[in-house]
Amino acid sequence: MRILNTSDWHWGRCLYGRKRYDEFTAFLDWLSAVIEDQAIDALLVAGDVFDTTMPSNRAQELYYRFLGKTANSCCRHIVVIAGNHDSPSFLNAPKEILRALNIYVVGAITERLEDEVIVLNDEQGAPEAIICAVPYLRDKDIRSVEAGETIEDKNKKLIQGLQNHYADVCAIAQQKQKEFEDNNRNAAIPIIAMGHLFTAGGKTIDGDGVRELYVGSLAHVGKDVFPACIDYIALGHLHIAQCVGQAEHIRYSGSPIPMGYGEANQEKKVVVAEFNSKTPIIKEYPVPCFQPLERVTGSLEEIQGKIEQLKTAESSAWLEIEYTGSEIIANLRGLLDEALAGTSMEILRIKRQVVYRVMSSMREDETLDDLDVNAVFERCLDSHNVPSRQRPEMIDSYKEIVKSLYEQDINAE
Repeated sequence: MRILNTSDWHWGRCLYGRKRYDEFTAFLDWLSAVIEDQAIDALLVAGDVFDTTMPSNRAQELYYRFLGKTANSCCRHIVVIAGNHDSPSFLNAPKEILRALNIYVVGAITERLEDEVIVLNDEQGAPEAIICAVPYLRDKDIRSVEAGETIEDKNKKLIQGLQNHYADVCAIAQQKQKEFEDNNRNAAIPIIAMGHLFTAGGKTIDGDGVRELYVGSLAHVGKDVFPACIDYIALGHLHIAQCVGQAEHIRYSGSPIPMGYGEANQEKKVVVAEFNSKTPIIKEYPVPCFQPLERVTGSLEEIQGKIEQLKTAESSAWLEIEYTGSEIIANLRGLLDEALAGTSMEILRIKRQVVYRVMSSMREDETLDDLDVNAVFERCLDSHNVPSRQRPEMIDSYKEIVKSLYEQDINAE
């Protein structure tokens, strides 16, 4: 059996206002070809299918068209879990119809843990894999609130809640595994887990949009949170393809396209795991670059020189340009547009540090686009001269409010 895991599609995301549907479509076409070429039996999508809880009609069309196409291919099963960007109720709404196509969707935990344990059968109807499809676990799903708790107390309860949930779901999977193997002594049925979470030591890139899932950095889980009975773990949330704690069988596939210029030089991947026994053979497949991104920094002469190099290479890149020269150039945009005339390159953003240094009170190398919601709140504290001893509790409270807004499922009744 061959499974392919991918995650963090973020369909609907823009880059400085530029729509990216051509890239999304190109990736899905490429992924369909890989599924056919590699005879993939099951596709696992580990969360963040969409970038927002209210995806556009075009983003939805891409998603459902791909599901329909894949369900009619060699791929017999598709399992989709929700990530922290997804609306659980939105993903769950068509789950009964999709189930008829062997597409399993788990948008949120339910009262029945069995709902997260999915048995995949081969063409003869015999069990060939057990999937522990654990969606993104929200704070309220795994932690009870008590008066007077410290952040450390909350983090410990979150970690314990995550560990307990995986233990309970995997216990059900193990029971099914034992029953199947007792009925067929030669069978070796793997347990494959999914999840959408932030592991300790996980690699990220500035500006990738990866949010903290819980308030406090201690809520990054270690690989010991996963029961030893799991033969392979397909994770989502982090955008860089990586193993967890040097464990080859615990994998983030990463996002398939760069979410920002910080990821522009990354090699994007999907992961294929082949099971002839319970020990998988794992291979990574590089995803082509469907839309080049180039960050160009320097003086006007340096920027123009880099543009000439890109023109010689017949690049079609989207450019982020950062002018760092000491001279204020009033018609910078016009000069750069003139340099790009006749090419297929496009400028998405221009940063002029000298202007911000001279004309604003912001820090030397920053614009508002460089700040996230937490940094803006800290600047607010600075402007009101809030004493440092009062800040930790205020910042933690603010982060909890922001997180609750992100997690609000506006599609739920």
